[in-house]
Formats: sequence, structure tokens, C-alpha cells
Amino acid sequence: MRDDAIGEKVKITLRQLARIAPGKAIEVRVPPYAAIQCGEGPVHTRGTPPNIVEMSAQTWLDLAQGNQTWEEAMTSGGICASGVRADLSAFLPLPSEKLG
Repeated sequence: MRDDAIGEKVKITLRQLARIAPGKAIEVRVPPYAAIQCGEGPVHTRGTPPNIVEMSAQTWLDLAQGNQTWEEAMTSGGICASGVRADLSAFLPLPSEKLG
């Protein structure tokens, strides 16, 4: 898959996550393509958010599509997560009809 196609798919799936997990308690980063805030909890306004999840585009797309579980990605080191709310497993995989 080309970089622009990967980037577009990352953006589409992150927007879907933001719709199904509204809020601003967790920052999800998939560099260099996009970052969103989602999840219920305390709203973050300045500085480094207390709940951060960061991963590669391939890891994110595998999670979104159900090709890998949250636990598998965490165990393999594919996810860097910090904070008590930095667990997206309840929202993954994303509903397939919304994956674009």
C-alpha cells in the first residue's frame, strides 16, 4: 500500500474511533499520519496528556481491522501506552462497515 493510501486509511479509521469513543481523555497518535483525542474522562487542555497511546500505522490498521488484538500488540511492543485510560481494547476492532 502506498504511503498516501496508508495515511488516508489511518485518518478514516481514527475518525471512526473518535465517533464510537467520544471525548478527549485519551490521545491516540499514529505518526506521521494523524492524532486524535477520544474517550470519556477528564478533559485534557494543556501540555502532555495523561493518557497517551502511540503506535505505527501498520499496528493501528491491524487493530482496527481485527488482524491483531490489543493484548497481542501490547505484548509484542507494538503499542506504547501510558495512563489509566490508555486501553482501547473495548473499541477494537472497529465495525467493518465503517472502515472505508
